[in-house]
Amino acid sequence: MATKEDKPLIVVKRIKKIAGGHHGGAWKIAYADFVTAMMAFFLLMWLLASVSKEDLKGISEYFKMPIEKIVSTGPSATGSSGIFVGGGKDLTRKDGEVSKADDNSDRSPQKMLDEEGLKQLKTKVESVIQDNPQLKSYKQQVLIDITDDGLRIQIVDNLKRPMFALSDDELQSYARDIMKAIGKSLNGVENKLTLSGHTDAHPFPNKEKSYSNWELSADRANAARRELVNGGMDETKLLQVIGLSSAVLYDKTDPLNPINRRISIIVMNKKAQERIEKNMSIEAGNAEGVQKGIQAGASDAKAAPVKPDTKPDIKPAAKP
Repeated sequence: MATKEDKPLIVVKRIKKIAGGHHGGAWKIAYADFVTAMMAFFLLMWLLASVSKEDLKGISEYFKMPIEKIVSTGPSATGSSGIFVGGGKDLTRKDGEVSKADDNSDRSPQKMLDEEGLKQLKTKVESVIQDNPQLKSYKQQVLIDITDDGLRIQIVDNLKRPMFALSDDELQSYARDIMKAIGKSLNGVENKLTLSGHTDAHPFPNKEKSYSNWELSADRANAARRELVNGGMDETKLLQVIGLSSAVLYDKTDPLNPINRRISIIVMNKKAQERIEKNMSIEAGNAEGVQKGIQAGASDAKAAPVKPDTKPDIKPAAKP
């Protein structure tokens, strides 16, 4: 008969399962950071794709600046002393520090372009329009050629895409962008510029005729000048800004063709520039001579004594 000790010992193992529990929301924060970083990355790629080569080069040159020039102590690059290199003495100032050196000290020396140099400038301006995604679609309206006077850049009207508002001197937004892009590319050369505005042969719709295509073309030329300067062009490069109405047609066979409405910029060669400067000096000399004559006449009038009115001395006739 089996005893109590002969019974097998049965061991029951009970495994206590412990649930993982709540892991927290750290993964959500990490995922949000990842999505934000990817959004910033693709935004950066889009911005780089829309920036011109000139701007990209400028950004590249900025980041090539050695870091020790930024964090080192000592006087600022502009010649002043402050608690931060390159900054002003007052941290609350909005305006940046103005260099004490001459404004032209950091510019490369300019030179007068010959015919070959003007051809290279032509290629440069064409690439500025071609490489800009916003302006590339308008390149058919920018006509560039070499003439006897120099490099001629003409921005012409299109029937479906005019440069100016109807009978007005207000530039459309795309035309302003073209002017600014061209203006920036015309610096760095000694050659002077002339700027002229042109209209077609349509008479200006003005019954009183106090304002005509002559005034309109001159106002449009000045509007183009302002946008060139806003784009970075040195205003002293301009020798003439004139309005020619429809006197110089682009399409002589069709005076009403929209292409006749245009802005013409000429980067003059040495011969043309000397001719215009000579004419301007002659006009200035004539004006100075007239002014001196007026002043001399006025001084003579002041110096001459004023004689009082006297009656003629009439003697009585002798009696017969």
